[in-house]
Amino acid sequence: MTTGLITMQGQKKIAMIAHDNKKFALLEWARYNRKLLEKHKLFATGTTGQLLATELNGQVHNYV
Repeated sequence: MTTGLITMQGQKKIAMIAHDNKKFALLEWARYNRKLLEKHKLFATGTTGQLLATELNGQVHNYV
C-alpha cells in the first residue's frame, strides 16, 4: 500500500457550476481563490459564466 501525497501538475480544466441560490457563494469563492484559478482553464455556463468572467476579468470560457 502506498501512502504518498499526489500533486497536481500542469494546467487543469475546471467547470464551475452553481444553482441560482449559490451563484454569489461561488463568486465569493472564486474571488478568494483568484490567484490559484488564474493557472487553470475555467469553464461555466450562462449567467454563472458571465458573472465569473466579470469577476475574473474574462478568464472564463462561457457556454451560453
